[in-house]
Amino acid sequence: MTILVLSHTEVLELLPIKECIARMRVALIALAAGEAHQPLRTIIRPPDAKGLMGLMPAYMSAGTSAHQAGFGLKAICIFPGNPAKGLDSHQGSVQLFSAETGELLAMMNASAITAIRTAAISGVATDLLARVDAGNLAMLGSGVQARAHLVAMSHVRFIKRCRIASRHIEHARKFAEEMRPDFPFALEPVETIEEALDGADLIVTATTAVEPIVSREWISAGAHLNVVGSSTPNAREVDSETMAAASLFVDRRESTINEAGDYLFAARDGLIGPSHICAEIGEVLKGDKPGRKSPDEITLFKSLGLAIEDLAAAEYLFRKAKEQKAGSWVEF
Repeated sequence: MTILVLSHTEVLELLPIKECIARMRVALIALAAGEAHQPLRTIIRPPDAKGLMGLMPAYMSAGTSAHQAGFGLKAICIFPGNPAKGLDSHQGSVQLFSAETGELLAMMNASAITAIRTAAISGVATDLLARVDAGNLAMLGSGVQARAHLVAMSHVRFIKRCRIASRHIEHARKFAEEMRPDFPFALEPVETIEEALDGADLIVTATTAVEPIVSREWISAGAHLNVVGSSTPNAREVDSETMAAASLFVDRRESTINEAGDYLFAARDGLIGPSHICAEIGEVLKGDKPGRKSPDEITLFKSLGLAIEDLAAAEYLFRKAKEQKAGSWVEF
């Protein structure tokens, strides 16, 4: 039995964000069409540990979409203190299993897949929901996800400028300096989040914040937000008033009402409930639900990240690596 092993670098080389955006459209449509089975993730959070472990299983049938059937499992540890050590906060692997025999087919770097597919999903949501003329980007955060999201946003909209705000201004300056050579638009580090949001019609929140960093009064009419950083019930990046004012779109309803702190805090404040969710992104892609309804509407995509997205990325990577004879093929 031979399995494929893909390193962080190999995943980045084989899965450009532009290609991943196309794959994530397929995955979300498959989910909306009932071609995927995905329970809620299991979180292991020992009280004395420095991080947590998440287990994210999924199954995708062949269905009518352009993918092969398979089982997938992402086992990932999230250590918030890692960036200070020069490490991604997400560490782990994505495993791909045969739908015919259950044999392990591949093990891939989860940090790379998570960064790429998360940004790609935001790219899909932005393409669906943001105004066509949106181009003033506010990037809140300066880490792995911020970098990937800058690429994704540039693929789906014509960006005129990007303002970057981070917890430390020197991090925003470093982000701008490192990313500037790859983009034709201005990258402007700013001191405050309010300054970054001034006039922004595209907003990405990719931070480790636990308390809200975005206030409703700072958001312009017609803006689109991708709220990405918080993925647990006890953390959020935007305040309850923003959640209530925005048309809310999600990757999956069940995940949102059980796991998304941005949603749960606003619900506890009595400002929103399940009916506030306009649609899952897959439903909009299929044409079952509408997206943006007016130019002045504030749209918000709450991203949690789904196991089906990891599985779709892994299945695509497996086929591409076989075609290109890439990666390491080892006896198992």
